[in-house]
Amino acid sequence: MSDDIYREIILDHYRNPRNKGRLTDPDVTIHDSNPLCGDEIDMHLKVEEDKIKDIKFEGRGCAISQASASMLTEMVLNKPLSMVKNLAKEDILENIGLTNLGPARIKCALLSLKVLKMSMVKYYTDKDPKSAGDFRDEAVKY
Repeated sequence: MSDDIYREIILDHYRNPRNKGRLTDPDVTIHDSNPLCGDEIDMHLKVEEDKIKDIKFEGRGCAISQASASMLTEMVLNKPLSMVKNLAKEDILENIGLTNLGPARIKCALLSLKVLKMSMVKYYTDKDPKSAGDFRDEAVKY
């Protein structure tokens, strides 16, 4: 796809975010921000049978951070937590179609992945502290 198409997709997700809002009774809620640019993301997850059964995000910031969060929620909805654990920055950058971002913009694009991985750490810490370490190692990468 051309860069113009990817830009249009990002703008569409920014203007019409999917899964934006709050869950009334989430299993976990995590907030993080990128202090360099002011982007903020809150993720709310409902987990059933080791799958993400519902996910919502709230946030503010640049088009890349908010579109990335919207696209990530679509990517992981109804997926097993093992799939979330294995998501890498390359998966997110490929999903949004921007693989040649500068260091500051990469932080914008990956903020939602960092928050999602932190959510998994909290979920497993509350449920089964022994397994939280695997996700903790993943979350600190971003």
